[in-house]
Amino acid sequence: MRRDRKVVAIGGGTGLSTLVRGLKHYPLDITAIVTVGDDGGSSGRLRDEFHMLPPGDIRNVILALSEVEPLMDKILQYRFDTGYGLEGHSLGNLMLTAATHICEGSFVKAIDVMSQLLNAQGKVLPVTETLMTLAAEFEDGTIVKGESKIPLHQQPIKRLFLLEEGIKPAPGVVEAIESADVIVLGPGSLYTSIIPNLLIPDVREAIVRSQVPVVYICNVMTQPGETKGYDAMKHLKSIEAYLGKASIDTIVVNNEPIDEDYLERYLEDGSEEVRFDRKKLRNYGTNVLAGDIVDYNRDYIRHDSDAIAGLVMQRVLRIKKPRSFQQLELK
Repeated sequence: MRRDRKVVAIGGGTGLSTLVRGLKHYPLDITAIVTVGDDGGSSGRLRDEFHMLPPGDIRNVILALSEVEPLMDKILQYRFDTGYGLEGHSLGNLMLTAATHICEGSFVKAIDVMSQLLNAQGKVLPVTETLMTLAAEFEDGTIVKGESKIPLHQQPIKRLFLLEEGIKPAPGVVEAIESADVIVLGPGSLYTSIIPNLLIPDVREAIVRSQVPVVYICNVMTQPGETKGYDAMKHLKSIEAYLGKASIDTIVVNNEPIDEDYLERYLEDGSEEVRFDRKKLRNYGTNVLAGDIVDYNRDYIRHDSDAIAGLVMQRVLRIKKPRSFQQLELK
């Protein structure tokens, strides 16, 4: 399959893996640029114990791009619930840690090794090779350090910043952005998955300089501790506070009602639907792609991989799925 159109997807967490899982079915040259600010859970422990970049988000993206049997995916995602030193770790995280040591401490080389082993249909890059610490200043003046601690403060975020100065992008990151035919931000946590990538000056400047469409896939639900009360416009303006106004050409939003059972559960946790006003967004200068982009196949609401990939590819790059894949019905 010819892969001459280049897509760069930037983000982290489960959102970025959801997007690239859909994109890999198109004839694309995909580069996923992944945030590495995670300091909680298995990734945080491995980061502290081995002084390495956190592997969790990277693992998820590699697996999303891979062409392996479902059983292998389950094995690599398996998380130990017992065992001294193993409890809480996923096998995939441990494999990336081992590969990093085998590659003489190079996390980028370890990613390449894992990608080859799993036949990943795209390239995965950490946004930087430097350990970075995310910090937030809140509207009440409090400063919280550490990605995992930021959502716990439960106050409006005034600004994000990195504790370390002079952080440079990993090799290949800026070059991928400069050669892209489209740049996609998200989906994912606004302040802990998407914006952290934009805090690295060279990454931010490369996106701003680009002459290609920049697409933002907006969250379906707000997140307590990060985006309480945010509508789509507020999400958009929060990103452009770091990129500059009119940096984002297109926003992807959900336009279908949320299932009542799921919605009730989210409301109990302090989340609500992210609303959008098509007219206001268009008057602001942003194209709006709206569709049924929700996946209910899990305990939580997620973006539908095929739906968001289809909206971006068919409406922005005008690329259709090959006949070997079922065509999407976009609303």
